[in-house]
Amino acid sequence: MTLIYMILILGIIVFIHEFGHFIFAKKAGIYVYEFSLGMGPRLFKFKRKNDETEYSLRLFPIGGYVQMAGEGLEEDEKIPENMRMQSKTWIQRFLTIIAGIMFNFILAIVVFFIIGLCNGASQNKPYISLVEENSINSGVVNEGDRIIAVNGKKVIFTDVFVLDVQLNSGKPLNLTVKGTDGVKRDVVLNPIEVDNDGKISYKYGIGLGDEVKTGFLASLKYAFVKFASLVTQMFLVVVNLFTGKLGISSMSGPVGIFNVVGESAKAGFINLVYLVGFISLNVGFMNFLPIPALDGGRLLFLIIEKIKGSKVDVKVENTIHTIGFALLMILMLVITFNDIIKLF
Repeated sequence: MTLIYMILILGIIVFIHEFGHFIFAKKAGIYVYEFSLGMGPRLFKFKRKNDETEYSLRLFPIGGYVQMAGEGLEEDEKIPENMRMQSKTWIQRFLTIIAGIMFNFILAIVVFFIIGLCNGASQNKPYISLVEENSINSGVVNEGDRIIAVNGKKVIFTDVFVLDVQLNSGKPLNLTVKGTDGVKRDVVLNPIEVDNDGKISYKYGIGLGDEVKTGFLASLKYAFVKFASLVTQMFLVVVNLFTGKLGISSMSGPVGIFNVVGESAKAGFINLVYLVGFISLNVGFMNFLPIPALDGGRLLFLIIEKIKGSKVDVKVENTIHTIGFALLMILMLVITFNDIIKLF
């Protein structure tokens, strides 16, 4: 069942992303060779009447693509020049490329809105809901305290606070909290070492809670606040990956996603729904990064074109994207290898 859930979740997310590219490519009059869900060997294909596009389903449900004229290293002389990607206006190419990202973002917001309606809308502001008795931090903070700053930085979102705690694991946390009496105070939470069969980890002896509201407007607000919160968290993760505070082991590939799907399924159906929004947002965010072969890399070349006032050589751009794709596949293999090691 976990495998089925994973295929369905990735299938929905990939379909939405590629449909964004597809619908704007068609609207711009770009020739689309293939709309594919999945990668690898083709399982089946079909064509619609009076439509040049081949629709296919491939074996591995880890991606998909919309193959458009003008994206390859070699130009297809059989396709009229006015139907190739590079012949379209700057805004048509921009919209076609960014559409996949935007569709992923829209899906995430819709999912978060539905969760807000069904489960209540968290305000994304961390409160201390539990203090372990007899721990070194017992009495330092109290249940009901609102966390408003950590290590001198204002806490805007719970998700970002959790990331800060992870990055500072094993170190004292300097918190500013507001008590139920409205009084602010500065406290220090010291780490508590935990030995799990020789694996050392740290905790702080507190649990986090949040205020939950219900209703249409509260759910709508939750959807956009959650979106902003997770985007901020993802941005900070990327920054910390580049600065070395986070290692490549903190990233997950298909095996890691499989494990997360399994754990989410055990926790209930609504958690699987949330995962659709969370992964969709991840896919959109990653594709927005200016990395060759990803949508963000193609957007970067469009921005360069706008600045220099002339188009970048198509063969040069496509060669860079091809190299970028190869490097991404190598990175995926490394991440997958790390995911497998974590299982043992």
